[in-house]
Amino acid sequence: MKQGNKYGTHRVIEPKGILPQPAKKIDNTMEIYDNEILVDVQTLNIDSASFTQIYNQAEKDLKKTEEIILGIVEERGKHQNPVTGSGGMLIGTVKEIGPALEGKTDLKVGDKIATLVSLSLTPLRIDKIKEIRPEIDQVDIEGQAILFESGIYSIIPEDLPGNLVLSVLDVCGAPAQTAKICKLGDTVLVIGGPGKAGMLCLYEAKRRVGPTGKVICADYMDNRFDQIMKMGIADECIALDATDAVGTLEKIEELTNGELCDVVINVVNVENTEMASILATKDDGLVYFFSMATNFTKAALGAEGVGKDVNMVIGNGYTKGHAELTLQIMRDSDDLRALYTELFA
Repeated sequence: MKQGNKYGTHRVIEPKGILPQPAKKIDNTMEIYDNEILVDVQTLNIDSASFTQIYNQAEKDLKKTEEIILGIVEERGKHQNPVTGSGGMLIGTVKEIGPALEGKTDLKVGDKIATLVSLSLTPLRIDKIKEIRPEIDQVDIEGQAILFESGIYSIIPEDLPGNLVLSVLDVCGAPAQTAKICKLGDTVLVIGGPGKAGMLCLYEAKRRVGPTGKVICADYMDNRFDQIMKMGIADECIALDATDAVGTLEKIEELTNGELCDVVINVVNVENTEMASILATKDDGLVYFFSMATNFTKAALGAEGVGKDVNMVIGNGYTKGHAELTLQIMRDSDDLRALYTELFA
Protein backbone atom coordinates (compact mmCIF):
# COMPACT_ATOMS: atom_id res chain seq x y z
CA MET A 1 0.00 0.00 0.00
CA LYS A 2 1.31 3.44 -0.93
CA GLN A 3 2.43 5.85 1.79
CA GLY A 4 0.66 9.19 2.01
CA ASN A 5 1.46 12.64 3.37
CA LYS A 6 -0.36 13.63 6.58
CA TYR A 7 -1.90 16.69 4.90
CA GLY A 8 -2.82 14.98 1.65
CA THR A 9 -0.25 16.60 -0.66
CA HIS A 10 0.22 13.21 -2.36
CA ARG A 11 -3.26 13.70 -3.85
CA VAL A 12 -2.50 17.03 -5.51
CA ILE A 13 -2.39 16.88 -9.31
CA GLU A 14 -2.29 20.58 -10.22
CA PRO A 15 -0.32 22.58 -9.31
CA LYS A 16 2.20 20.32 -7.64
CA GLY A 17 3.76 21.24 -4.32
CA ILE A 18 0.76 22.83 -2.63
CA LEU A 19 -1.90 21.66 -0.19
CA PRO A 20 -5.15 20.05 -1.43
CA GLN A 21 -7.41 23.01 -0.55
CA PRO A 22 -5.86 25.63 -2.87
CA ALA A 23 -5.11 23.02 -5.56
CA LYS A 24 -7.04 23.22 -8.82
CA LYS A 25 -7.26 19.46 -9.17
CA ILE A 26 -6.70 16.52 -6.86
CA ASP A 27 -6.66 12.75 -7.32
CA ASN A 28 -10.06 11.32 -6.39
CA THR A 29 -9.39 7.66 -7.07
CA MET A 30 -10.76 5.74 -4.12
CA GLU A 31 -7.87 3.32 -3.58
CA ILE A 32 -6.59 4.52 -0.21
CA TYR A 33 -3.03 5.28 0.84
CA ASP A 34 -1.75 3.79 4.11
CA ASN A 35 -2.80 6.82 6.20
CA GLU A 36 -6.22 7.57 4.70
CA ILE A 37 -9.79 6.72 5.61
CA LEU A 38 -12.31 5.71 2.95
CA VAL A 39 -15.89 6.85 3.54
CA ASP A 40 -19.10 5.76 1.83
CA VAL A 41 -20.88 9.09 1.49
CA GLN A 42 -24.55 9.57 2.30
CA THR A 43 -25.05 13.35 2.19
CA LEU A 44 -23.14 16.45 1.21
CA ASN A 45 -23.92 19.63 3.12
CA ILE A 46 -22.73 22.29 0.70
CA ASP A 47 -21.52 25.59 2.12
CA SER A 48 -24.36 28.13 2.05
CA ALA A 49 -22.52 30.73 -0.04
CA SER A 50 -21.47 28.02 -2.48
CA PHE A 51 -24.89 26.41 -2.82
CA THR A 52 -26.60 29.78 -3.24
CA GLN A 53 -24.21 30.69 -6.06
CA ILE A 54 -24.65 27.32 -7.81
CA TYR A 55 -28.44 27.33 -7.43
CA ASN A 56 -28.71 30.86 -8.79
CA GLN A 57 -26.37 30.02 -11.68
CA ALA A 58 -28.67 27.09 -12.46
CA GLU A 59 -31.64 29.48 -12.40
CA LYS A 60 -33.03 27.39 -9.52
CA ASP A 61 -33.43 24.37 -11.77
CA LEU A 62 -32.57 21.13 -9.94
CA LYS A 63 -31.33 19.31 -13.05
CA LYS A 64 -28.97 22.15 -13.91
CA THR A 65 -27.86 22.31 -10.26
CA GLU A 66 -27.03 18.60 -10.42
CA GLU A 67 -25.04 19.11 -13.63
CA ILE A 68 -23.00 21.93 -12.09
CA ILE A 69 -22.20 19.91 -8.95
CA LEU A 70 -21.15 16.87 -10.99
CA GLY A 71 -19.09 19.09 -13.28
CA ILE A 72 -17.18 20.63 -10.37
CA VAL A 73 -16.28 17.23 -8.94
CA GLU A 74 -15.35 15.85 -12.36
CA GLU A 75 -13.06 18.80 -13.06
CA ARG A 76 -11.47 19.22 -9.63
CA GLY A 77 -11.70 15.81 -7.93
CA LYS A 78 -13.40 17.56 -4.99
CA HIS A 79 -16.39 19.82 -4.43
CA GLN A 80 -14.84 23.29 -4.47
CA ASN A 81 -17.00 25.99 -5.98
CA PRO A 82 -14.77 27.85 -8.49
CA VAL A 83 -16.59 31.12 -7.77
CA THR A 84 -16.72 31.14 -3.94
CA GLY A 85 -13.75 28.81 -3.36
CA SER A 86 -15.69 27.07 -0.60
CA GLY A 87 -17.00 23.53 -0.19
CA GLY A 88 -19.03 22.21 2.72
CA MET A 89 -18.87 18.89 4.57
CA LEU A 90 -20.36 15.39 4.49
CA ILE A 91 -21.72 12.49 6.47
CA GLY A 92 -21.03 8.90 5.65
CA THR A 93 -19.93 5.51 6.92
CA VAL A 94 -16.32 4.43 7.39
CA LYS A 95 -15.53 1.79 4.75
CA GLU A 96 -11.77 1.25 5.18
CA ILE A 97 -8.98 2.55 7.44
CA GLY A 98 -5.35 2.64 6.35
CA PRO A 99 -2.97 0.47 8.43
CA ALA A 100 -0.71 3.43 9.32
CA LEU A 101 -3.60 4.88 11.35
CA GLU A 102 -3.76 1.91 13.70
CA GLY A 103 -3.66 3.27 17.25
CA LYS A 104 -3.99 6.86 15.99
CA THR A 105 -7.75 6.98 15.53
CA ASP A 106 -10.79 5.95 17.54
CA LEU A 107 -12.66 5.08 14.35
CA LYS A 108 -13.63 1.62 13.25
CA VAL A 109 -15.18 0.32 10.05
CA GLY A 110 -18.93 0.91 10.12
CA ASP A 111 -18.83 4.11 12.18
CA LYS A 112 -21.07 6.89 10.90
CA ILE A 113 -19.20 10.19 10.86
CA ALA A 114 -19.46 13.82 9.86
CA THR A 115 -16.26 15.21 8.42
CA LEU A 116 -15.21 18.53 9.93
CA VAL A 117 -12.90 19.48 7.09
CA SER A 118 -14.04 21.25 3.96
CA LEU A 119 -15.18 19.53 0.80
CA SER A 120 -12.86 22.01 -0.92
CA LEU A 121 -9.93 19.75 0.05
CA THR A 122 -11.64 16.34 0.29
CA PRO A 123 -11.15 13.81 -2.54
CA LEU A 124 -14.70 12.98 -3.65
CA ARG A 125 -16.31 10.73 -6.21
CA ILE A 126 -20.00 11.03 -6.99
CA ASP A 127 -21.57 7.98 -8.68
CA LYS A 128 -25.12 9.27 -8.48
CA ILE A 129 -27.01 12.25 -7.11
CA LYS A 130 -30.15 10.90 -5.45
CA GLU A 131 -31.79 14.08 -4.13
CA ILE A 132 -31.09 17.81 -3.84
CA ARG A 133 -32.74 19.74 -1.01
CA PRO A 134 -32.14 23.41 -1.86
CA GLU A 135 -33.93 24.71 1.21
CA ILE A 136 -31.18 23.25 3.45
CA ASP A 137 -28.22 23.10 0.98
CA GLN A 138 -28.01 19.30 1.20
CA VAL A 139 -27.38 16.74 -1.54
CA ASP A 140 -27.89 12.99 -1.05
CA ILE A 141 -25.50 10.95 -3.17
CA GLU A 142 -24.02 7.57 -3.86
CA GLY A 143 -20.27 7.97 -3.80
CA GLN A 144 -17.11 7.90 -1.74
CA ALA A 145 -14.65 10.31 -0.16
CA ILE A 146 -11.21 10.26 1.41
CA LEU A 147 -10.32 11.65 4.84
CA PHE A 148 -6.64 12.49 5.30
CA GLU A 149 -4.66 11.66 8.43
CA SER A 150 -4.88 15.32 9.50
CA GLY A 151 -8.62 15.44 8.85
CA ILE A 152 -10.97 15.96 11.77
CA TYR A 153 -14.38 14.37 12.18
CA SER A 154 -17.20 13.77 14.62
CA ILE A 155 -18.82 10.40 15.19
CA ILE A 156 -22.58 10.88 14.78
CA PRO A 157 -24.11 10.69 18.28
CA GLU A 158 -26.99 8.30 18.81
CA ASP A 159 -29.19 10.87 20.57
CA LEU A 160 -29.44 13.30 17.63
CA PRO A 161 -30.71 12.75 14.04
CA GLY A 162 -27.96 12.45 11.43
CA ASN A 163 -29.20 15.24 9.16
CA LEU A 164 -29.56 17.59 12.13
CA VAL A 165 -26.00 16.80 13.19
CA LEU A 166 -24.76 17.42 9.64
CA SER A 167 -26.53 20.77 9.45
CA VAL A 168 -25.22 22.16 12.71
CA LEU A 169 -21.71 20.75 12.42
CA ASP A 170 -21.39 22.45 9.03
CA VAL A 171 -21.32 25.79 10.87
CA CYS A 172 -20.00 24.71 14.28
CA GLY A 173 -16.96 26.97 14.05
CA ALA A 174 -19.23 30.03 14.26
CA PRO A 175 -20.80 29.53 17.72
CA ALA A 176 -17.52 28.20 19.11
CA GLN A 177 -15.66 31.33 17.98
CA THR A 178 -18.54 33.45 19.28
CA ALA A 179 -18.03 31.88 22.70
CA LYS A 180 -14.36 32.90 22.60
CA ILE A 181 -14.80 36.52 21.49
CA CYS A 182 -17.93 37.71 23.36
CA LYS A 183 -17.49 39.00 26.89
CA LEU A 184 -19.71 40.03 29.77
CA GLY A 185 -21.38 43.35 29.03
CA ASP A 186 -20.61 43.41 25.30
CA THR A 187 -22.98 44.72 22.67
CA VAL A 188 -23.02 42.10 19.91
CA LEU A 189 -24.54 42.37 16.43
CA VAL A 190 -25.15 39.20 14.39
CA ILE A 191 -25.73 40.02 10.72
CA GLY A 192 -27.67 37.10 9.26
CA GLY A 193 -28.92 36.17 12.73
CA PRO A 194 -31.97 34.13 11.62
CA GLY A 195 -29.82 31.76 9.56
CA LYS A 196 -28.38 28.37 10.42
CA ALA A 197 -25.09 29.73 11.76
CA GLY A 198 -26.68 32.93 12.98
CA MET A 199 -29.07 31.51 15.54
CA LEU A 200 -26.31 29.39 17.08
CA CYS A 201 -24.20 32.55 17.35
CA LEU A 202 -27.10 34.45 18.93
CA TYR A 203 -27.56 31.70 21.50
CA GLU A 204 -23.90 31.61 22.42
CA ALA A 205 -23.51 35.42 22.41
CA LYS A 206 -26.50 35.79 24.72
CA ARG A 207 -24.94 33.31 27.13
CA ARG A 208 -21.63 35.17 27.15
CA VAL A 209 -22.70 38.82 27.39
CA GLY A 210 -24.97 38.26 30.38
CA PRO A 211 -27.66 40.59 31.67
CA THR A 212 -25.50 43.70 31.24
CA GLY A 213 -24.82 42.99 27.56
CA LYS A 214 -26.98 43.34 24.48
CA VAL A 215 -27.43 41.01 21.50
CA ILE A 216 -28.86 42.39 18.25
CA CYS A 217 -30.15 40.13 15.48
CA ALA A 218 -30.14 41.68 12.00
CA ASP A 219 -31.33 40.38 8.66
CA TYR A 220 -32.61 41.69 5.34
CA MET A 221 -36.16 40.52 6.17
CA ASP A 222 -37.91 40.09 9.51
CA ASN A 223 -37.68 36.33 8.97
CA ARG A 224 -38.04 34.37 12.24
CA PHE A 225 -37.72 37.52 14.37
CA ASP A 226 -40.76 36.56 16.46
CA GLN A 227 -39.35 33.09 17.15
CA ILE A 228 -35.93 34.49 18.02
CA MET A 229 -37.39 36.96 20.51
CA LYS A 230 -39.63 34.28 21.99
CA MET A 231 -36.61 31.99 22.51
CA GLY A 232 -34.80 34.83 24.26
CA ILE A 233 -31.62 34.56 22.20
CA ALA A 234 -31.63 38.25 21.18
CA ASP A 235 -32.55 41.52 22.87
CA GLU A 236 -33.38 43.34 19.63
CA CYS A 237 -34.20 42.27 16.08
CA ILE A 238 -33.84 44.70 13.19
CA ALA A 239 -34.42 44.44 9.45
CA LEU A 240 -31.65 46.07 7.43
CA ASP A 241 -29.79 45.77 4.14
CA ALA A 242 -26.20 44.89 5.02
CA THR A 243 -25.07 45.77 1.49
CA ASP A 244 -26.01 49.37 2.41
CA ALA A 245 -23.17 50.26 4.76
CA VAL A 246 -24.30 53.78 5.65
CA GLY A 247 -27.92 52.72 6.13
CA THR A 248 -26.78 49.92 8.44
CA LEU A 249 -24.61 52.33 10.43
CA GLU A 250 -27.52 54.71 10.94
CA LYS A 251 -29.78 51.95 12.26
CA ILE A 252 -27.13 50.57 14.62
CA GLU A 253 -26.31 54.07 15.88
CA GLU A 254 -29.98 54.48 16.72
CA LEU A 255 -30.18 51.14 18.52
CA THR A 256 -26.99 51.72 20.54
CA ASN A 257 -27.36 55.46 21.24
CA GLY A 258 -24.39 56.11 18.98
CA GLU A 259 -22.03 53.78 20.85
CA LEU A 260 -21.95 51.04 18.16
CA CYS A 261 -21.04 47.39 18.84
CA ASP A 262 -18.17 45.72 20.63
CA VAL A 263 -18.50 42.64 18.43
CA VAL A 264 -20.05 42.22 14.97
CA ILE A 265 -20.51 38.69 13.64
CA ASN A 266 -21.17 38.35 9.92
CA VAL A 267 -22.75 35.05 8.84
CA VAL A 268 -24.58 36.10 5.65
CA ASN A 269 -24.26 34.30 2.31
CA VAL A 270 -24.28 37.37 0.04
CA GLU A 271 -21.48 39.65 -1.11
CA ASN A 272 -20.69 43.28 -0.25
CA THR A 273 -21.54 43.27 3.44
CA GLU A 274 -18.00 43.95 4.65
CA MET A 275 -18.35 47.70 5.17
CA ALA A 276 -21.66 47.48 7.03
CA SER A 277 -19.96 45.14 9.49
CA ILE A 278 -16.97 47.42 9.91
CA LEU A 279 -18.93 50.66 10.29
CA ALA A 280 -21.20 49.10 12.93
CA THR A 281 -18.17 48.25 15.10
CA LYS A 282 -16.60 50.48 17.73
CA ASP A 283 -12.98 51.50 17.35
CA ASP A 284 -10.92 48.70 18.93
CA GLY A 285 -13.95 46.42 18.54
CA LEU A 286 -13.95 43.09 16.71
CA VAL A 287 -15.52 41.97 13.45
CA TYR A 288 -15.84 38.23 12.92
CA PHE A 289 -16.29 37.37 9.24
CA PHE A 290 -17.59 33.80 9.26
CA SER A 291 -19.26 34.29 5.89
CA MET A 292 -17.52 32.64 2.94
CA ALA A 293 -18.95 35.43 0.77
CA THR A 294 -16.53 37.85 2.44
CA ASN A 295 -13.96 39.61 0.26
CA PHE A 296 -11.06 40.16 2.61
CA THR A 297 -9.42 42.72 0.31
CA LYS A 298 -12.59 44.81 0.48
CA ALA A 299 -12.65 44.44 4.25
CA ALA A 300 -9.00 45.38 4.81
CA LEU A 301 -8.85 48.29 2.38
CA GLY A 302 -12.36 49.42 3.28
CA ALA A 303 -11.56 49.71 6.98
CA GLU A 304 -8.47 51.69 6.12
CA GLY A 305 -10.46 53.94 3.78
CA VAL A 306 -12.94 55.00 6.46
CA GLY A 307 -10.35 55.23 9.25
CA LYS A 308 -11.77 52.43 11.39
CA ASP A 309 -9.36 50.84 13.86
CA VAL A 310 -11.09 47.48 14.28
CA ASN A 311 -9.83 43.94 14.70
CA MET A 312 -10.97 41.59 11.95
CA VAL A 313 -11.09 37.83 12.42
CA ILE A 314 -11.31 35.38 9.52
CA GLY A 315 -13.99 32.75 10.03
CA ASN A 316 -11.82 29.75 10.78
CA GLY A 317 -14.17 26.80 10.64
CA TYR A 318 -12.15 25.05 13.33
CA THR A 319 -11.61 25.86 16.96
CA LYS A 320 -10.99 23.35 19.74
CA GLY A 321 -14.17 21.74 20.99
CA HIS A 322 -16.34 23.31 18.29
CA ALA A 323 -18.32 20.17 17.46
CA GLU A 324 -18.96 19.28 21.10
CA LEU A 325 -20.07 22.82 21.95
CA THR A 326 -22.52 23.01 19.05
CA LEU A 327 -24.06 19.58 19.62
CA GLN A 328 -24.48 20.50 23.28
CA ILE A 329 -26.52 23.55 22.25
CA MET A 330 -28.90 21.17 20.50
CA ARG A 331 -29.19 19.16 23.71
CA ASP A 332 -29.54 22.16 26.02
CA SER A 333 -32.12 24.16 24.06
CA ASP A 334 -35.33 22.31 23.29
CA ASP A 335 -36.60 25.32 21.33
CA LEU A 336 -33.55 25.56 19.08
CA ARG A 337 -33.40 21.82 18.55
CA ALA A 338 -37.07 21.72 17.50
CA LEU A 339 -36.62 24.68 15.15
CA TYR A 340 -33.40 23.34 13.59
CA THR A 341 -34.99 19.92 13.13
CA GLU A 342 -37.92 21.56 11.33
CA LEU A 343 -35.81 23.87 9.17
CA PHE A 344 -32.54 22.07 8.49
CA ALA A 345 -32.99 18.33 9.04
